[in-house]
Amino acid sequence: MAIDKFLDKLDDILEESFTLPLTGGKRMIDIDKVRDIVDDIRMHLPQEIKDAKSIVGDREQIIKDARAEAADIVKRAEVRARSLIEEEEITKAAKAKANEMVNDSFIRSKEMERAAIDFAENSLKKSEDALLLTLNEVKTARAALKTQTKGGSAANKNGTK
Repeated sequence: MAIDKFLDKLDDILEESFTLPLTGGKRMIDIDKVRDIVDDIRMHLPQEIKDAKSIVGDREQIIKDARAEAADIVKRAEVRARSLIEEEEITKAAKAKANEMVNDSFIRSKEMERAAIDFAENSLKKSEDALLLTLNEVKTARAALKTQTKGGSAANKNGTK
């Protein structure tokens, strides 16, 4: 048991003791209990002093070990920080490449859209030209037919068949 526990027991005995009247605050205590506690203190005190001396003796080694551990922690933190920086740089490069790819894709899609519109416009123009040509041919054929029909109708009226 630690010395402070024995001192707490002594303090408890003093608190539980009776104050004697007309003695100026003197108290009556159980002397056997007090002697037992004092003996326990004497028995444990040398061990605690040895422990304290051992700690003082080991102080330099404890400090050395603590410094070595602190240096190791700092070294690991630096390695981790470098790793995070590298990861961040890789992430930035990947994001930049992705943005470049998106921009390139956008430009290519606009070029493809323009090419598709040009193709459709050319195809429609060719179709329109072909239809106009056909329409003109139809109009010409119709006019010829009308001319023939008028000429044939006049011959029919004159009695020619």
